[in-house]
Amino acid sequence: MKMSAQRGFTLIEVMIVVAILGILAAVAYPSYQDYLDRGKVADGISTLADQRVRLEQFFQDNRNYGTGACGTDAGGTARLTFPVKSSKGLFNITCALQTVNGVANAGYILTATTLTGPAFTYTVNQANARTTTSFKGGSPTSTCANNWQTKKGESC
Repeated sequence: MKMSAQRGFTLIEVMIVVAILGILAAVAYPSYQDYLDRGKVADGISTLADQRVRLEQFFQDNRNYGTGACGTDAGGTARLTFPVKSSKGLFNITCALQTVNGVANAGYILTATTLTGPAFTYTVNQANARTTTSFKGGSPTSTCANNWQTKKGESC
C-alpha cells in the first residue's frame, strides 16, 4: 500500500502564524494610533497661526487687541469672535487679553485645546512665544522656547 503525501497546513502551524500576527498587531497598533493623534495637531497649530494673524490685523486697525474681549472694537462690536473651532473641528481656540508693561489690552494669549481624544494644549501670544501645556502621554518635561512639543520625550 502506497502512502499519499499530505498537503496543506496543520492546525499547529496555523495557530503559530495567528499568534505571531497577533503579537505584531499588539505592538504596531498603539504606535500607529499615536502617529494618527499627533497628525491631528497640525489642525490646531494652523488655526492658532490663522487667528494670530487675524489679531495682528485687528491690532493694526485699532492699536489694541480688543476692549473687554479679544477682537472687540472700541464701540463694543466683536470683529473677531472666540472661541473658534479649528478647520477640522478637532481643537477649540480661545483668547484672553493680557496687560503688557502696564498697558491693558496690549497682549493676548491664544490657546488651542483638543475637543475629543487625547489632550493636546498649545498657546501662543502676541510676541509669538509658543508653549506646550499638555500632550498625549504627559506634560512637557522641558521648556522649549518657541517650539511646540507633540510627544513625550521630544527634544527641542
